[in-house]
Amino acid sequence: MRLEMYIGDWMERGERYFPEALAVVDVAKGDAGRFTYREMNRRANQLAAYLRDEVGIVRGDRVGMLAMNCVEVLDALFACAKLGAIFVPFNWRSHPREIERLIGKTCPKVMIFDDDFRAGVAEIAPACGSVKKWMHLAGDGIPSSVPYRKTLEGRDAPAVENDAVSEEDIVCLLFTGGTTGLPKGAQISYLMIAWNTLNTIIHELARGDVTITHTPMFHTGALFVYTLPLLTLGGTVVIMRKWTADDMLSLIERERATVLFCVPTQYQMMMQSPRFSTANLSSLRFLTSGGAALPVPILREYRDKHGVVFKQGFGMTEFGPGIFSMGPEFAETKAGSIGKPNYFIDVRIVDDDNRPVPVGSVGELVLKGPSACSGYFDDPDATRKSIDAQGFFHTGDMARVDTDGFYFIADRKKDMFISGGENVYPAEIEAVLHEHPAVASCAVIGIADEKWGEVGRAIVVKKANASVSDEELLAFCRDRMAKYKAPKSVIFVDTMPLTAAGKISKLDLRTQYAR
Repeated sequence: MRLEMYIGDWMERGERYFPEALAVVDVAKGDAGRFTYREMNRRANQLAAYLRDEVGIVRGDRVGMLAMNCVEVLDALFACAKLGAIFVPFNWRSHPREIERLIGKTCPKVMIFDDDFRAGVAEIAPACGSVKKWMHLAGDGIPSSVPYRKTLEGRDAPAVENDAVSEEDIVCLLFTGGTTGLPKGAQISYLMIAWNTLNTIIHELARGDVTITHTPMFHTGALFVYTLPLLTLGGTVVIMRKWTADDMLSLIERERATVLFCVPTQYQMMMQSPRFSTANLSSLRFLTSGGAALPVPILREYRDKHGVVFKQGFGMTEFGPGIFSMGPEFAETKAGSIGKPNYFIDVRIVDDDNRPVPVGSVGELVLKGPSACSGYFDDPDATRKSIDAQGFFHTGDMARVDTDGFYFIADRKKDMFISGGENVYPAEIEAVLHEHPAVASCAVIGIADEKWGEVGRAIVVKKANASVSDEELLAFCRDRMAKYKAPKSVIFVDTMPLTAAGKISKLDLRTQYAR
C-alpha cells in the first residue's frame, strides 16, 4: 500500500488548496515572471523529474546553487523537497576560492549557477569533482554546463514524490560563520521549517499577505522569515533580484505589499530616497526590522509620514528567523529590545557555569525548542559544542531580560560583527591575513560605520624587517574573500595585548582601536 507523501511538498499542497492564486512574482522577468501555485508546482515537478532521471539525484544527495534572487531558487528548493534531496544555496558574495572549499565539504552532485558568476564557476569547476552536472540559468554557461531551461521544456511534469522522506530529514543547508575559517552548514529539517512557520503565523501573518523578498536567498532571512510561511498560507512572494531603495518603494506600491522585512540601514536608505515622501505605503500592515537595533527616529519618520508601524524581532540561522518578536505598541517604550520569545521557544540567560542569572543581569542567551536546526553538516564537534546537556543551543550572544519580560541583546560573546546585515566572523579574515608573508600576528575587530553599521578593522603585527602597507594588506584580503568580509582599515602595532591565558585580548583591542 503506497503512503501519500505529505512532508515538505509545499507546491503540491499549494496547487491543491490555492491553484490559481498568485504565488510568486519574479520582478526581473517582467510579465512572464508571475506564477500561480499550479504553475509553481509544475515547475518543481519538471525540475525534480530532470534531476532524478537525468542526473540520478536521490534522497540525501545535495543540489547546489549559486544565483541571485530568482524564481529558480524556489524551483530548486521545492524540487529537492519532492526528491528528499538537500538544497545548498551558496553565498554568491563569497570569493570563488571560498565557494570551492564549501563545495568540497558538501559534495553537491549538481550545481545550478547564474550567468553573473560564470567566470568564478569556470575557475573552480575543474576542482569540483563531486559535481556531475553543471546547469546555467542564462547566457552560454561553461563548456560542460547545460541550460536550465531544458529542464522545464518538453516534459509532462508527472507528480514527483518520495514517500520515504520524514520530518527529520534535511531539506536545506544554510551556511553560518566558522570559528576556524570555514563557514558551517546548518542542517535545516522539514520539522524546523514547520515550527518556524507556525511561530511566524501565530505572531505575524495572515491569509492573503504579500511580501517582498529582497535579502539574498542563501539567507534564513530570505527563505524563512516570510517566504516559506507565506507560501504555506497561500500568500504572494515578490522576488527582487537586486535591492535599491527606489525599486523597493515602487514595488510596495505596485504589488500592494502588506508585510516586509529589512535591516535598519535599508530603512534609512529608503527614507533618503526622493520617492519616500510621495510613495504610497498604505497597503502595509507593518514593517519588520531585524539584524540590529532600530533607531527611534526611523520608526517615527515612517509613522509620521505614512502611518506605518514597525515590528521588531530576532533570529539566527541555527534556530530560524522567528525566535523573538515585539509588537509596534512597544516600539518606543522598549526601544532597543528584540521583544519576547515566540510561542514555541524556550529561553534562558545563563552565566559561564550555565546557571540562570537574575533578571536585569547580562548572560549568554540560550534557546530550546522544535525550530532548532539539526546540528552542522559533517561537523559533529561543532554540533556537540553548541548544545548543552539539557538541549539548549548556546547562541554566543550576551543578553538581559527586564522585569516586563522583554529581552535586549547586550553584546556578543563571540567576535562576530554584522556589516550591512551580513554576519562577519573575524576568524575567517584572520586566517587569510596570516597567509601574507609580512604578517606575524593579527586580529580583526568590528568598528562602527555610518553606512554599513559595522566594518572590519585589522590590527597587525609585522614580522621583523618585513615591509607592507595597509593598502597592500587590504587588497590581499579583497582578492581572497567576499568584499563585505574584507576589512576596511589596518592599524599596525608593535605588540598585541594578551589575556591571562596568553590569547590576544579582543576586548582590549576594541577599547583601544574601535574608534
